[in-house]
Amino acid sequence: MSLKTKWIEILYNVATGSRKIRNFFTPIGAFFYALLTFSFVVVALQVDRLLGITDIFPRPLSIILALPIFSFALFLIGWSVLNFLRTKGTPVPFNPPPQLVTTGPYAYVRNPMLTGVFALLFGFGVLLGSASLLVVFTPLFIFINVWELKAIEEPELLKRLGEDYIEYRKRTPMFFPGFGTIFKRRK
Repeated sequence: MSLKTKWIEILYNVATGSRKIRNFFTPIGAFFYALLTFSFVVVALQVDRLLGITDIFPRPLSIILALPIFSFALFLIGWSVLNFLRTKGTPVPFNPPPQLVTTGPYAYVRNPMLTGVFALLFGFGVLLGSASLLVVFTPLFIFINVWELKAIEEPELLKRLGEDYIEYRKRTPMFFPGFGTIFKRRK
């Protein structure tokens, strides 16, 4: 059994296990994901410092540009979390809702919270004037998340949710809605 298969199995067993086990692993998973995200910001700032890259936007402009990005990111993250909590789950893969969530932002994309996190990182890149966060570390963070989703989370979702998830995945883009998706009526 490969490491990937073992990880999918562990995720599945925890996600379908007792509430006590799910509740134990939820804050741990959230903490490590937040730590990973924060570390990308810190490392990017250190790389900028080592390379002698100064702020790419002057201070008042960086704040003005970052505010709408942060607003969008926080709105999308909050809306996503609220939809999961309404269905008795969390966005942490260890403690998902018991059924497929296709309401709210999940009617438009499969991973709206991650879209919000990506926008948040981009917003920090703008606010902090970090060229490496904008052009290296945010794209690297996105790449790692896409790889993890494709390799681990989606196979676990297929195992747990079956045909419902296959149909949802066919009709719903991963991160960014197409123009037609935004205006199409949802069933």
